[in-house]
Amino acid sequence: MAKCSFCKNMLERGTGTMYVKTDGAVLYFCTMKCEKNMLKLRRNPRKIVWTTKETVGGAK
Repeated sequence: MAKCSFCKNMLERGTGTMYVKTDGAVLYFCTMKCEKNMLKLRRNPRKIVWTTKETVGGAK
């Protein structure tokens, strides 16, 4: 089972989308929301509240 490249949720077999970039990198997405946020809007998952890659605190 793969993980979503944006929100890091587990994908069940037969669900989600596999996106292959021109450099050969493979990205997996659970929803169109994750796909658009990463590819079209170019958002950083660490700054989005609803993702599991969100960071809290950190060094200043």
